[in-house]
Amino acid sequence: MARAGAVLAATQDLLASSIRAGITTGELDAIAERFIRSQGATPTFKGYRGFPGSICASPNAMIVHGIPGSYRLVGGDIISIDVGVTLAGWVADAARTFPVEEIDARCRRLLSATEDSLHAGVAACRAGNRMGDVSSAVQQVAEGAGLSVVRSLVGHGVGRSMHEDPQVPNYGKPGKGPLLEEGMVLAIEPMTTAGRAAVRVGSDGWAIYSQDGSPAAHFEFTVAITAAGPQILTPWHLRPEARQGAVLAETAGDAR
Repeated sequence: MARAGAVLAATQDLLASSIRAGITTGELDAIAERFIRSQGATPTFKGYRGFPGSICASPNAMIVHGIPGSYRLVGGDIISIDVGVTLAGWVADAARTFPVEEIDARCRRLLSATEDSLHAGVAACRAGNRMGDVSSAVQQVAEGAGLSVVRSLVGHGVGRSMHEDPQVPNYGKPGKGPLLEEGMVLAIEPMTTAGRAAVRVGSDGWAIYSQDGSPAAHFEFTVAITAAGPQILTPWHLRPEARQGAVLAETAGDAR
């Protein structure tokens, strides 16, 4: 899974360097698919329950599950890119929300606080904790920054399949929920809005938007629970040279 995660992190690097005003989400999808396949891996999302893209590309008020296509990015947009990579039968899953050129202060706060909430959730991924410890850590950071946590969407276990048990809510009470054990691997993925938490489903049956049209953010890591602490298997937050052989026992404070 760490090998799949390394391909995924490199894919996110490539997308980060490609995102600019004028490019379409379909073009970003093609860039990602070519690279993933060039690494001997396959894009997990393509064909999953009929999904047509290799990435989910969700701009602005679209939270998740955006089908890549003709939408052309403009300066001031934000774009959430979710990527799945399967290598040797194992899956890695991760997402980032990117600014397109200069974005306004509201969106800067949205992106920064949502990413912070992800790192807080990772720090709680320790054997002996409960799922509620992870969920509460995400919620406290996100809501403490004035964001709304999207409660109808959750993270999940990941392994041979992209979506496995248990579910990972982004809100909850410490000490509650399933016990976290060494060897579990979780997709921790805060999804937030700068407005209200309610969502609506788009006409294509895939895209999920904030109901009030407020901008939304999505950040995600695949995280293994180990004896040494949480290990991020999709380390898109690290420089490429720092990823080689990295085993990360992280806390919210030292994760970046």
